[in-house]
Amino acid sequence: QVQVEESGGGLVQPGGSLRLSCAAFGSILRIYTMAWHRQAPGKQREMVASITSGGVPTYADSVKGRFTISRDQNTVDLRMNSLKPEDTATYYCNVVAQTPAIYDAWGQGTQVTVSS
Repeated sequence: QVQVEESGGGLVQPGGSLRLSCAAFGSILRIYTMAWHRQAPGKQREMVASITSGGVPTYADSVKGRFTISRDQNTVDLRMNSLKPEDTATYYCNVVAQTPAIYDAWGQGTQVTVSS
């Protein structure tokens, strides 16, 4: 089984920065894609950024140039700069890992609020 834990959310003013961190735990043999998703009230969950096992990132158009995803072994970080009120959401970490069964694991979410 694979467990995922996020940290780093909070309240920040527009234009500010935050860093989210996520760690995957369990009898993990290999981690494939790691990603951050978000869900704002009344909206569908959307992918914000993902990164392959080879370190290739993908970003949603709405965060390109402002967010940076990085990974190191069983952890993945999301650095968020120039935050906007529309970035307010619950952010979820998603990890696809092999134990040897394949798990698509999600964290409980961490709240990011961008407001003055």
